[in-house]
Amino acid sequence: MSVKKGALLLVIALIVGAYLVFDGEQYLSLGFFQDIYRQHPQATAAIYFVIYVVAAGLSLPGAALLTIIGGMIFGLCTGLLLVSFASSLGATLAFLVSRLLLRDWVQNKFSSYLVSVNRGIEKDGSFYLFTLRLIPAIPFWVINLVMGLTPMKAITFYWVSQLGMLAGTAVYVNAGAELGAVEEFSASGILTPTLLVSFLLLAIFPFIARSAMGFIQRRKVYKPYAKPKAFDTNMVVIGAGSAGLVSAYIAATVKAKVTLVEKHKMGGDCLNTGCVPSKALIRAAKAVKEISHAEVLGITVAEPTVDFAKVMARVHKVVSDIEPHDSVERYTAMGVDCLQGEAVIQSPWEVVVNGKTISTRNIVIASGARPFVPPIPGISDIDYLTSDNLWELEALPRRLLVMGGGPIGCELAQAFNRLGAQVILVDMMPRILPREDEDVSAFIRQCFVTEGIEVLTEHQSIGFERRGDETVALLETNGEKKVVAFDKVLVAVGRKANTAGMGLESIGIELNPNGTVTVDDYLRTRYPNIYACGDVAGPYQFTHTAAHQAWYAVVNALFGGLKKFKVDYSVVPWVTFTDPEVAHVGLSEGDAVAQGIPFEVTKYDLEDLDRAIADDVAAGFVKVLTPPGKDRILGATIVGYHAGDLLTEFVTAMKQGLGLKKIMGTIHSYPTISEANKFVAGEWSRDHAPKNLLAWVEKYHSWKRH
Repeated sequence: MSVKKGALLLVIALIVGAYLVFDGEQYLSLGFFQDIYRQHPQATAAIYFVIYVVAAGLSLPGAALLTIIGGMIFGLCTGLLLVSFASSLGATLAFLVSRLLLRDWVQNKFSSYLVSVNRGIEKDGSFYLFTLRLIPAIPFWVINLVMGLTPMKAITFYWVSQLGMLAGTAVYVNAGAELGAVEEFSASGILTPTLLVSFLLLAIFPFIARSAMGFIQRRKVYKPYAKPKAFDTNMVVIGAGSAGLVSAYIAATVKAKVTLVEKHKMGGDCLNTGCVPSKALIRAAKAVKEISHAEVLGITVAEPTVDFAKVMARVHKVVSDIEPHDSVERYTAMGVDCLQGEAVIQSPWEVVVNGKTISTRNIVIASGARPFVPPIPGISDIDYLTSDNLWELEALPRRLLVMGGGPIGCELAQAFNRLGAQVILVDMMPRILPREDEDVSAFIRQCFVTEGIEVLTEHQSIGFERRGDETVALLETNGEKKVVAFDKVLVAVGRKANTAGMGLESIGIELNPNGTVTVDDYLRTRYPNIYACGDVAGPYQFTHTAAHQAWYAVVNALFGGLKKFKVDYSVVPWVTFTDPEVAHVGLSEGDAVAQGIPFEVTKYDLEDLDRAIADDVAAGFVKVLTPPGKDRILGATIVGYHAGDLLTEFVTAMKQGLGLKKIMGTIHSYPTISEANKFVAGEWSRDHAPKNLLAWVEKYHSWKRH
């Protein structure tokens, strides 16, 4: 540490120490200033100014009180002049102290603020700081410290702070000035119209400021575009997948005129290439497993023969049977105007479809996502599969290489293995299902290995080649090369948001680093009338979260002028449909450790459950995280038969604020798999039984026997 930094730290320490030791808060009182103001007005102003600068510069408490006192002593004009410059200088001092001395402490203490502030600075620069000053979404003293870690120049910070804090300072000083003018502190003296107006203004100022900033921001983003005098429709929804269909459904239900645009198939990925066909395939694969396993139940049957063409024909039939639920006919009957074609956003209020311009008051982007194909050398030269074109297969591949150990890769790897393919599952991560806890990943991996799937974790795909009549994948692990021959490769390493070709770039709609559309807590883009929901927005790419977001997007779009709702991600379940299933809600052990949240784990093994034993599905467990000593559910993970269905009880309990005691006190039918939820709650209660009380109860019973 340099001598200058050391000296500055010493001075700050002495000032703060003196403030605490000598009760510095007494010098922020009205009486202190009033006593010296009568005798030395100019000296009082100077002392007040210095004290305010030091208090703000060292982020000491009492700035709001000091501001009101300034108005009471000096009146509106002089008080505003003093406070405005003193607060800005003090804020700049804190800014410089943070930049020079407190970098590590501020980084650790206010990391969550720092992320949002850095994003705001990159996006809007000084205008973002001005907004924070006018509407204190973050405490001013935190803004001072966090801004010191940004590239913003000190002079810019000063003048933006001076302007941004001026309106709020005027309101506080005015309130103080009105208080100072009260001659008698009685009910009649205080309840004067001017004083009441001052305190009313103090109370409603944040709302006025927020409205003013909203108006300024709207003017700023909409400036290049002419708003139509009338609109063809209330809402245009782009994309007819889960998010788009629910958006159109809700809008039509509340009698809004809505236009739904889809360039491919109604129902999107979930119906046509995702949830529905994959679960139909998994069901066929499960039947093979059940038939092969029948002898354990005392039933002798022939070895099952898989007709893959018929399996795929049934998959397509399932899709066609569900299609009417998402059809143009159904939504047209609801009052939705369904259009087939590509939508291009021409302005915040205009969407072009098939050469026709539709003017709309609101736009909901629900264009979904598609499989991500990494740029691995040679991959473009082979006939690779994804979850999109997988359903075109007519023959079962003899050797299937599955790239990706996430939910999609794991589900399809197990299904194809059971249907008769030789499956190799490859992932560059240390374990499959990396979003789950290690015990969950290890359990599913062992199930896969037992069934004959070769699982290669920590293997990176570095290329694909044709070698004679074979296609091979080049893998690398710990510096060693490995060659794997295959007949088909399924790429399942993630999904990428569909944002290209809609004109988002031309009107300046930002994207996140992962390619999803940037939205705020209300699912708005930079334009308050353009929303995004579902896979294209993230952060969760599940069908049920797409539907969940759609409600918020539509309600905020249609009724946001009256009431806006922040999207709620507090209780989000997800299920991986392997066998056994993996279902999860809330915090995992890894999440809790990463966030520094203390927790206890209560676990119940399904091998002890009567119905699971009877059905020969006793593989798995229920695991619940709770705060130490409390039954509040932080998270739950179930690995087992129909885990996705069992999880709903924990989802409901978390959503309604119910703990494990309530679950234990609920009657569960016998014998059912759902008893596992009650038994894990019972395990928690047994572990937290009041031992001292039970010891006295034992003595009581002993006494009663004599």
